[in-house]
Amino acid sequence: MQSNRCGKHHPEIRDYGPEPYVLNINHAVNMNENFRTTLWTGKDMQLTLMSIPVGGDIGVEMHPDVDQFIRIESGCARVYMGDCRNALCEAAYADNRYAVIIPAGTWHNLVNAGNRPLKIYSIYAPPQHPVGTVHRTKADAQREGD
Repeated sequence: MQSNRCGKHHPEIRDYGPEPYVLNINHAVNMNENFRTTLWTGKDMQLTLMSIPVGGDIGVEMHPDVDQFIRIESGCARVYMGDCRNALCEAAYADNRYAVIIPAGTWHNLVNAGNRPLKIYSIYAPPQHPVGTVHRTKADAQREGD
């Protein structure tokens, strides 16, 4: 089992799945400077870290067969969701006290509404991205079709 030994050792940020893994999630999320980094990928679930720059967003997306859980670790966001790409009727403000639950088939976007990078982690069930995915920027993710 991988472990960070009570915060004394901070392993590199990479995909540690599918082995059991214990970590300081707050530290890992805040260390991540990439738009997206997969931290753990298993058969039925995936954990990714994201850093959204000031004024940036995840991008309007929908996962037809994937439920998603997003936890904001630092920063603040406007969260948009809806049944149609062009009509994200549900909107809410969220900060580090909030989690966002997105059922499969729901269109959504998170927009950084603060003055520092928005740091989040996302759990996908089942996995959404290839094992070991790292996108330095949103443009990198879009080029790869993610």
